[in-house]
Amino acid sequence: MSPTVDAVQLFDLTPEQYEIREVARRVAVENFQKRNLEWEESGEFPWANIRLLAETGLLGATIPEEYGGGGGSWLEGALILEQLGRSCYVTAMAALGEIGVQTQAIAAYGTDEQKRRYLPKVAAGELICSVSITEADAGSDIGAMRTTARDDGDEVVINGGKIFCSRADVAGLFVVYVRFSDEPGTHPIGAVLIERDTPGFTIGGAERTLGGEALYSLYFDDVRIPKGNVLVREDGFRRMLTAFNGQRCLNASISIGIAQGAQDAAVAYAKERHQGGKRLADHQGIQWMLADNEVEIQAARQLVWRAAAKASGGFPTRSEAAVAKVFSNEMALRVTDRVLQIFGGHGWLREFPAGRYLRWARYGPLGGGTPQIQRNGIARELLR
Repeated sequence: MSPTVDAVQLFDLTPEQYEIREVARRVAVENFQKRNLEWEESGEFPWANIRLLAETGLLGATIPEEYGGGGGSWLEGALILEQLGRSCYVTAMAALGEIGVQTQAIAAYGTDEQKRRYLPKVAAGELICSVSITEADAGSDIGAMRTTARDDGDEVVINGGKIFCSRADVAGLFVVYVRFSDEPGTHPIGAVLIERDTPGFTIGGAERTLGGEALYSLYFDDVRIPKGNVLVREDGFRRMLTAFNGQRCLNASISIGIAQGAQDAAVAYAKERHQGGKRLADHQGIQWMLADNEVEIQAARQLVWRAAAKASGGFPTRSEAAVAKVFSNEMALRVTDRVLQIFGGHGWLREFPAGRYLRWARYGPLGGGTPQIQRNGIARELLR
């Protein structure tokens, strides 16, 4: 393992956490790293990778033990996703929902029946979950959401639509944010669970992204679900927003993994490439760029670990998750840009990894709440 991964931390991991991280690193390097460009270019969901993660216990690491998982914390999830992001962005994004907010929201807020029905299948790699929030006129402005849920006897009727939904091509279960009344603002917003083959529910065509995965639109035309499929209703928005604090930490951990992977590639390249009669690694300008990368990566890792570790079995705080996400997302962009510069002209070629990492890093600030939105939240906490 690279010495940068095991550099001195503000606090140490437990032996079990070191083992989880080592297993994740080994699985990712041996099985995903050499094929990461293939997954990006094909656009196919990496089912084989997900099944392998399930077999090794990594996919269900944060699912409660009574439902077939490892019972791990947000920190264990962050450790795993950093190593996946370090080797293969597409696989990290494919596993994010199973380790992240979809399953954690069900585990925290779901009924016993919902947990028994879905979580063991997720841990086994048999069920992919997708979360859907964004609408054409409601991105960061969640209060503008229009997808509605109306009670009708023992059922709830869903109407509306969503955009930018990842993994909709393979998901069997969708965690969908909906509005339970016409009251303005975010108070009436909650979430429901919609299974893939529910009548009236359709999925639009794929829209390919720079990172290789595809996004989809969802349409709900008088979709009827049993009331037992309501995940949260009362005070639902606050509760689901709290769950998303964990997702922000995991988004940030993937950014850190991408930056670390780019740094690893740059260090190796600088040692072998010669210019001006000596290795790139012997030029002070290159050394300083690598050193700046290392400073920022280690700082970001500490912010994510702190936010995740302090969750104490619940969810990370909004402020700490926001700080970790802003710094990690923007750090990854700076690091991957420097790495491409270190590769020089070769960095502009697709066969070299530098451009790949730069593309992957660009997603972080777009998903899970932009840095601008996170800064608003941080400022509100400071000025409260």
